[in-house]
Amino acid sequence: MEKGTLIKEGKAKRLYHTDEDGYVWVEYMDQATALNGKRKDHIVGKGVLNNQIDTMLFKMLMDNGIHTDFVKQLSDNEQLNLTVDIIPLEVVVRNAASGSFQRKFAVPYLQKFDHPVVEYFYKSDELDDPAINTSQALALGVIKPGESERLQELALQINDLLKARFAKAGLELVDFKVEFGKKADGEIILADEISPDSCRLVDLETRDSFDKDVFRKKTGDLVTTYQEVLNRLNDSQEEA
Repeated sequence: MEKGTLIKEGKAKRLYHTDEDGYVWVEYMDQATALNGKRKDHIVGKGVLNNQIDTMLFKMLMDNGIHTDFVKQLSDNEQLNLTVDIIPLEVVVRNAASGSFQRKFAVPYLQKFDHPVVEYFYKSDELDDPAINTSQALALGVIKPGESERLQELALQINDLLKARFAKAGLELVDFKVEFGKKADGEIILADEISPDSCRLVDLETRDSFDKDVFRKKTGDLVTTYQEVLNRLNDSQEEA
């Protein structure tokens, strides 16, 4: 399979056509963004780390029955995905208070929830990805009746699997963002990526951050942090 022309460049990935229908070539970039893309830095090594972490986590989810767009890793910073019609929603699952939830409701940082919180955000850079509820998403034609329930069901299944996997690596999954896409037959599957760019992770003992918050808050080196996440995942996988 050959890489074709550029489809689009996002905040952290480039997508390319391939010479076979039904597939997209994904390149992870050495770029970090914050403030919805308003702050942007070139960080050597980030793309390789995110690709490797994402590959490991997607394979784990697939081994546990979650259908995804992942096909295979192509190189250190590239992978092959199925072509899907992305649903323009960011689905956020929160196990503890942080980020916008903490600011909105003035609750203590890392306060644990008895039940995970599921939130939807409308994917729009122009609108700064506003929060959106099910009835609003239906009114805008973003989803069809019944799809909100399916998205929540999948997100909570993914949450259970990720929480357990990260716990083995000595990390607590505070929250994460995922996106879903539709295959040609209408099946909704997990798409995009799961990495420290899209998760909040803290050490189970020290409560130190092991995610993009070190970049957002300028509290640590991003590459060193992501490398530690990858090392912990690798080490705990070997132990298992």
